[in-house]
Amino acid sequence: MASWKKITLFTALPLTALIGGALCLTGTPVKKAPQHPPVAARAGDVIFQESMSDLSTAIKEATHSKYSHCGIILPKDGQLYVYEALQPVRYTPLQQWINRGRKGHYVIKRLKDADSVVTAATVRKMIDAGKKYNGKNYDFYFGWSDERIYCSELVWKIYRETTGLELGKLEQLKDFDLSSPAVKEQMKQIYGNNIPLSEQIISPVSMFNSPLLTTVEEK
Repeated sequence: MASWKKITLFTALPLTALIGGALCLTGTPVKKAPQHPPVAARAGDVIFQESMSDLSTAIKEATHSKYSHCGIILPKDGQLYVYEALQPVRYTPLQQWINRGRKGHYVIKRLKDADSVVTAATVRKMIDAGKKYNGKNYDFYFGWSDERIYCSELVWKIYRETTGLELGKLEQLKDFDLSSPAVKEQMKQIYGNNIPLSEQIISPVSMFNSPLLTTVEEK
């Protein structure tokens, strides 16, 4: 999708879609989640959760997975943070990120050969690679350009640039299940009658199921 078209669409995005996206991106008000401090988290790990909103529901139904949001764990100011594509792309304290998900549930995955690949030098490269996305708007249209960016795209591109590895299989929008009412409604609100079925996409579930990753913690 051409950049000027995406800018025009974004400014004309229906209020309901913006609200739905914002709830997915910032988290709906929920009861305080149980505290489950990750004991296994390391820099370079990928963390997944189930976020809560109409947009999140559509993502889950389209991908047949409850995991609708993810980020990459990176160090900042001596602590571990989740670098994520929200509105805008930013660093979020790890525990705060966990609490924002449904029931505080999360899954941390790690590259199977992380000890040899995700070195201190690689982590520095990941931080540097992520700088060009910091503060960028969330991509409600799930396009592949760097103009705006969504959660799994951010993690995928950082890993691809710094390690040469592709975490998950790239698909097209038409490869997902677009049949449910929730998905159809969100598609209509976001794209109108011009659905970019051939748009290249990396979904959270594709990354979650990557054979290059192994689960190191789940709560």
